[in-house]
Amino acid sequence: MQFLDEVRITVGAGNGGHGSVSFRREKFIPFGGPDGGDGGRGGDVYLVAQENLNTLIDFRYQRRYRAENGHGGAGRQMTGRAGKDLEIAVPVGTLVYDEDTRELLGDLRENQQRLLIAKGGRGGHGNLWYKTSVNRAPRQFEKGGLGEERNLRLELRLLADVGLLGLPNAGKSTFIRAVSAAKPKVASYPFTTLHPQLGVVRVGEHESFVLGDIPGLIPGAAEGAGLGTRFLRHLRRTRLLLHLVDIAPLEESDPAQSVTALAAELEAYSSELAGRPRWLIGNKADLLPLPEAAQRFQAICKELAWEGPAFLVSAATGAGCKEVTQAIWRALPEIPPAPEPSGDIDWYDEEGAAEESDWDEEDWGDTDWEDEEEE
Repeated sequence: MQFLDEVRITVGAGNGGHGSVSFRREKFIPFGGPDGGDGGRGGDVYLVAQENLNTLIDFRYQRRYRAENGHGGAGRQMTGRAGKDLEIAVPVGTLVYDEDTRELLGDLRENQQRLLIAKGGRGGHGNLWYKTSVNRAPRQFEKGGLGEERNLRLELRLLADVGLLGLPNAGKSTFIRAVSAAKPKVASYPFTTLHPQLGVVRVGEHESFVLGDIPGLIPGAAEGAGLGTRFLRHLRRTRLLLHLVDIAPLEESDPAQSVTALAAELEAYSSELAGRPRWLIGNKADLLPLPEAAQRFQAICKELAWEGPAFLVSAATGAGCKEVTQAIWRALPEIPPAPEPSGDIDWYDEEGAAEESDWDEEDWGDTDWEDEEEE
């Protein structure tokens, strides 16, 4: 399935129906007077959050949406039928921005949450409305009002309590498979994860939290290297970050340096995000004898002068994973929620990214996973 987390669409509410010019004409009633009815209102446009959606891919193929126009009034004081409202389904976790003003219009965090995004035009008055004691046969009427139109930017941010952070091949996908029912693709080559994954971690019968796995980051991600900031934004709703590090990398790189490098990328992208609680998880302990693995992980923590919680695990065998999830569950009530989003975020002005404004182009931006293997 393709994954798309940012799109632009145009929505238009329905126009109001015109008022009617009509006169009552019946036998034996020579002065029936005006009886033109009002026009119906135009349909409104709503965005509705749906928990069964996890991507904005449907908007790739349809970019323009319009609600039904109101119907015109008629004789015998008949008001025109109102236009039907239009409801557009979006995933839970969608941020809605006005593309022209860059104003945050809404944050759809709950299932079935509705957001009125464009108001339909008012129906016009018929000539009955203009009848007065001195104007008994008015022929004027009012046209229906125009419905609102908006250019919108929709941005999907995953709703996860805990986010996984690490270099490619750090074992994030294996870890989320070990602690939840999520089944992301796992392979022994970089960038196996091409789009974010969510998993519900159950620590008791009625106790659970949501864990998010984003594609592996590399140095320079805050400036667009690799998968860049397109997926860093998915960490912005998380309350706690788990920084996974491979304690026995095949390329003989320094694990402590990799932790420092990714911490610098977080700081470059968002100082607020970098300041959130972050735990260190030493992964792939099964590749070494246990005493050697523990000794190596202690050396990494010492080199980093790590003061926060640190755990040694093997995501492949599940060793140590339960202890991590239990500790997270105990810590989450003490961690404040992520701050509310604002309009001050990335608008991707670089060439070929989201500032593309031609609505008739076949493709948008640079997010096209069409050729990737379905996960």
